[in-house]
Amino acid sequence: MRLLLKEVMQKENISYRQLEITTGINKAVLHHFASGKRFPRIDTLELIAKNLRVGVEDLYESDYKTKKAFTHSKRS
Repeated sequence: MRLLLKEVMQKENISYRQLEITTGINKAVLHHFASGKRFPRIDTLELIAKNLRVGVEDLYESDYKTKKAFTHSKRS
């Protein structure tokens, strides 16, 4: 899984400093997230997504996202 924070920030024209102000997350930590040195918890991803006005799923790329959901069959 790869975080797309830097790409989304560029697309939305948001700086690390602006995101730091709106989320309360230190910009050094945001840099670590963007570079892949650290990965945020889901609640932190939600906070970042909210402040970037994107969905959480827009913040990462994963092979799992492209796979179809498992089909559950009923057992008799």
